[in-house]
This record gives sequence, C-alpha cells and structure tokens, in this order.
Amino acid sequence: RIWLGGLSGVVYQTALEVMDGFSTEWGFSWGDFSANVAGSALLVGQELAWDDQRIKIKFSFHKNNYGDVQLNQRANDLYGKTLAQRLIKDYNAQTYWASANLKSFLPKSNLPAWLGMAVGYGAEGMYGARNNVAKDKEGNIAFDRSDLKRYRQWYFAPDIDLTKIKTNKKGIRFLLTVLSAFKFPTPSLEFSNGKFKVHALHF
Repeated sequence: RIWLGGLSGVVYQTALEVMDGFSTEWGFSWGDFSANVAGSALLVGQELAWDDQRIKIKFSFHKNNYGDVQLNQRANDLYGKTLAQRLIKDYNAQTYWASANLKSFLPKSNLPAWLGMAVGYGAEGMYGARNNVAKDKEGNIAFDRSDLKRYRQWYFAPDIDLTKIKTNKKGIRFLLTVLSAFKFPTPSLEFSNGKFKVHALHF
C-alpha cells in the first residue's frame, strides 16, 4: 500500500512532465521532476518511519489581479480566464506548504492536537516558462516584460490539521481529510527580495 501509493504519484507526475517536455512554451523541468520525487519520498519515508504523516504537503491559492491591462491579458493567455484554470495554472497565485503537526513531534506537551506550523514556497513575476518574453508563430516578439523581476517567496505560518478534529460522522471525517490538502488560511510572514512582510490572512 505504501509503495504503491508513493510510486503511483511519481508515475502520474512524471507523465505530466513528459507532456510539458513536448510543449514549445514550457519544456521538461528537472526541478519539477525532483520536487515530484521528493514529495512521494516524503510520504513513503514517513509511513515507514512513523506509520503516520506528521509533515503534510499542502496547497493554497488566491485569485490574482495583476493591475495592468497587458499583464492581465498575458495571464489570461497563459493561465486561463476561469477560476478553475487559474487554480491549476497560475503559479504567481499558488503557494506550496510543508505543514508539521506539532503534537505528533511533542506528544507529552499540552499543545492542541490540531495545531501545526507550516513553511511555504511561492513565486512572483512569472509570465513565461523561463523568462518574461514571448514570440508569435512567425518568431516576432509578441510580449516583452523583461523589466519585471521574477523572484521566490518564502512563508512561515501557523496551520490547522483538520484530520485531528475528532468526529464520529464518517462524512464529516472524509470531508476534513479532503480539505486537509489545502492550507488553512492564517496570518503569515513572508520573506522575499531580502525583506520581510506580514500578511493578515494568507490564502
């Protein structure tokens, strides 16, 4: 069960990376492939070591308004116009988290079983796979915003492990398990461009 779950994740994600490899806009990414393998390895390793998922990979998203006609058009072209398309494709609006359940590491403490702390990773200023320049089918430059900086964002925030909320209702327990794939909205501390920034509520 453990190995089947972990390896099936690698196979599925690798298939997506291979398809990206045939895309002229994107191409195969060794960074993405390595992250996929690391995510599956984290799941398998925790199951073998603790028979539990003490550290969970989570996801959060916010609808991004780029505040510029050209950038909004570029985002529509790249990431789609609907919320569902943006949820999957808009990397500027996504944050990926590693959320650790504190009680599982400190079982003798008085900490609530649902409390966690999370480290997040995101990016901003991405309007293309490797740079902010795009060409049309004839090879002419159709979009050039090389003036905009592409940068990484790191976050630190509290989290809630919904699977630790006790309930006897199977339907509610299933719903909480599904929702636990998403980072619970909380305040966060961002570090990017050499500066710290506080967010009152991070989605």
